[in-house]
Amino acid sequence: MTDSTLTVTVLGCGGSSGVPLIGGADGRGVWGDCDPDEPRNRRTRSSIVMQAPDGRRLLVDTGPDMRNQLIANGIPYADAIFYTHAHADHIAGLDDVRPFNWALERPIEVFGTEAVLAEIRGRFDYAFRPWTPKDAFRPGVEPRFIKAGDRLEVVGLILDVFEQDHGKLNSLGFRCGDFAYCTDVVSLTDEVLSLLGGVDTWMVDCLQMKPHSAHAWLDRVLEWRERIRPRRTILTHLGPFMDWATLERTLPPGIEAAFDGLTFAVPGQIAF
Repeated sequence: MTDSTLTVTVLGCGGSSGVPLIGGADGRGVWGDCDPDEPRNRRTRSSIVMQAPDGRRLLVDTGPDMRNQLIANGIPYADAIFYTHAHADHIAGLDDVRPFNWALERPIEVFGTEAVLAEIRGRFDYAFRPWTPKDAFRPGVEPRFIKAGDRLEVVGLILDVFEQDHGKLNSLGFRCGDFAYCTDVVSLTDEVLSLLGGVDTWMVDCLQMKPHSAHAWLDRVLEWRERIRPRRTILTHLGPFMDWATLERTLPPGIEAAFDGLTFAVPGQIAF
């Protein structure tokens, strides 16, 4: 084990349509129960960046808002990418990986299941072709196939990868020492809950208050939390009926709603 601090930046914490949703009587968005005057209710699509102690970064998913997210958070590039699944709100920003290639002067490794990377390749075939600096007009990625149960070492971080039920398909979650990330999940097995046991900081999907067929809701997250017992639980993939201030006021101690731009450190271990 290595004693060190992991830094996590929340690029986005919204659902697949963000908050506000496109539309509204004035065309300026549908906010649901979210107060439009609260800036922490303006949510882009869910993604995080994890920074290892040596400064290298792992980007989790490349959503359609990626370019603006990275600029807003002062992150010039990532050293590798981890894909949880191939839904559009988690992959559609792949073309904006080009500046990563320019900064690194090489293709960037992308980690995901064989099925997920095959689906991404079907949409962004040009990104998977051999890349050299002469190909700077397009992104260049190198696929690295992983599967549930793998222990993955990437950019100085060690991730224990597990499968999650996401309704009609599965997604990947992971634990990185004292931090765990579980976006786009509706149910977790006993095995995964045991793996997550005792984690310090847990970031987890919580789309809404009412039950959903593909995403966790608040009561389900609270049930999982009783089993896992993290010190800190951070809700993500929040929909338009999850007002930030209301959650801040009503959630139990130790649980909070994420917001775009939230940055936090996880002390302790980057492996376990």
